[in-house]
Amino acid sequence: MNYFAHGIRFLDRPDFVAGTAIPDWLSVVDRRVRMRSPKVRPFVDHVDRIWAELAAGVMQHLHDDRWFHGTAAFAETCTQMSKLFRGVLSDDGGHRTGFLGHITAELLIDRVLMETNPGLLDKYYNTLSDVDPQQVQSFVKAVAGKPADRLAELIAGFLRIRFLEDYIDPEKMLYRLNQVMGRVKLDPLPAPTVKVLEEGCDLVRLSIHKLLPSENFETGFLPTIE
Repeated sequence: MNYFAHGIRFLDRPDFVAGTAIPDWLSVVDRRVRMRSPKVRPFVDHVDRIWAELAAGVMQHLHDDRWFHGTAAFAETCTQMSKLFRGVLSDDGGHRTGFLGHITAELLIDRVLMETNPGLLDKYYNTLSDVDPQQVQSFVKAVAGKPADRLAELIAGFLRIRFLEDYIDPEKMLYRLNQVMGRVKLDPLPAPTVKVLEEGCDLVRLSIHKLLPSENFETGFLPTIE
């Protein structure tokens, strides 16, 4: 799961929502700083309410990822997405298409949720605007035992740039995807990848109720089954 899917169920709890985003923020700012359940869990009962909420949000993220990545629907969607990428990246050795199948499946779930819930992305960003980025950075240092010195700056940029809005447009999503490719030192994706993202979004729409099953995800955020 990605930012939007993790956070939209908890928009009445700003610091909790920030907690759900912390592992994704850290994957951008410093992949060496990790949120591990044994270290995070004690902070759920912290005397500081903000830190307790941040910890609870991180635990929610970790819980969501465990069930989500274990679903048959996610495995199948990743496989289908990888096949679509192989049609564009015919000379690829396989590793990159597997990686792309995984991350784009998650990004496209956010896109489908945004399309299904107009206006909710604004509420998501407005909720996070109530969070103190320096508090989040201090919390992460306390939990991980090492600093993530640029985290507060990244959060400010996340709120200012609002790149999640770009997921609605396949060409803009490709631009964001190529930023990820740069961070992991892989070659940029060619323009025909836009078609892969469009076809992939159709796949995710058809499977969204299996990807986010009702026993784990509130059905009110999903498209109505006709």
